[in-house]
Parts: sequence; structure tokens; C-alpha cells
Amino acid sequence: MTQSDQFPVSVSSRWSACVAVLALGCAAASLAQTPSIDPQARLKEAVANPALAISLSTLGRKAAAVCANCHGEGGTSVSPLVPNLAAQSPAYLLDQMEQFADGRRKNEFMQGMIKAMKPDERAGVAMYYAAQKLALPAPVASPQVEQGKVLYSRNCFRCHGTDGAGSETFARVAGQQAGYVAQSLKRYRTGTGPRVNELMAANTKLLSDADINALAAYVASMR
Repeated sequence: MTQSDQFPVSVSSRWSACVAVLALGCAAASLAQTPSIDPQARLKEAVANPALAISLSTLGRKAAAVCANCHGEGGTSVSPLVPNLAAQSPAYLLDQMEQFADGRRKNEFMQGMIKAMKPDERAGVAMYYAAQKLALPAPVASPQVEQGKVLYSRNCFRCHGTDGAGSETFARVAGQQAGYVAQSLKRYRTGTGPRVNELMAANTKLLSDADINALAAYVASMR
């Protein structure tokens, strides 16, 4: 290389400085692209770590204070059209929160509130509500409830369980608000609501309004 091919000292210094700045920028970009904490992973970690479980549940109880305005203290709703959250599977609750956050479930208010939560807060809220007991009055027997029991044994138990307790994948329906259940089933049946689900559509398409109301009454009576 001839002298004319080489950088002058001043240019070489500036080049070195630019390389250093670029290196720092790349490092910062790499940190910014590091995947955020996965709330579901934190939930699974808490199962094997009692100290973490206590920490997340405490954090979740504080974060859930705003949720009580709609879902009731401890997750037992006082509105027939707002679902109970108490005693749900924590994995199921967290999955529904993630669906609100990324837009798979449509509700502007819920989306904004959950997006504002940190991953540990989301996991903690799910754990907190899962540990709460439903504060419900004793069920009242009626012909409608008995009709709903028959329909449930035909259509619902395979996914939601014979006791209605649900799972990590399917919602707990036992003790759920009858109004919320009926509204949800009618929306599934028509496919016009904010949640479209092929399995639920298939299981509700032949149900009349009276059938749906009976099913809602039965699951609300389950304890």
C-alpha cells in the first residue's frame, strides 16, 4: 500500500472514533432487541419457586386493585355481565390477558390496561385471582337449572370438565355469572362478537335462546 492509499492520521482517528460509536450503537440495539420477559415462563418458574410465587402474587394483588372496579373484590364480580376471575386457572387467565394485550381479544379498555402492566405484574395478577375463592350464595334449584344440566352433559363437559373447573386451556365456568355466560354463548353462536371460536360456534349453533339461558343458569349454580 502506498502512502497515498493510507488514511491521514486525522482521518484515521476519526474513522476509529466512528467505528467505536457504531459498535456502541450495535450493542445498544442488541440489548433493545433482547426478548422481554415471558409472563407464561415466569408463571411456570413460580410453580417450582415458592419465594417467587409469593413475590409475584403480592405484586399481582397490588396490580389487581384497578381490576376490582369491574371484576369485584377478590375476583367475584358484582355485575351479571362482567365475568368472575376468582378460581380460574392462572395459565388460562394469563393467556386471556396476553390475548387482550396483542389484540386477539377485542376490548380497548382491557387492552390498554394490560399493555401497561409489566410481565411480572401480568403473571402476578393471574396467580392472585387463581388463588381467590368465589364468594357466591348457595345455588337455587329450578327446572331451568335441571334443563341446563342435561345440555351441559351433552355439549360442554369434554372441555370445561364435569365439575366446570376448566383447565389451563379452557375456562372455569362453574359459578360464572349467568348473564355473562348467556351473552357469550349467543355471540359465539352468531359469530358476531369480539371473540370468534370455531369449536364454540359448532357447539352453540343448534341451541335456542332458552337452551342458552338454561345452560347459563346451570353453570352459575355449579360450585
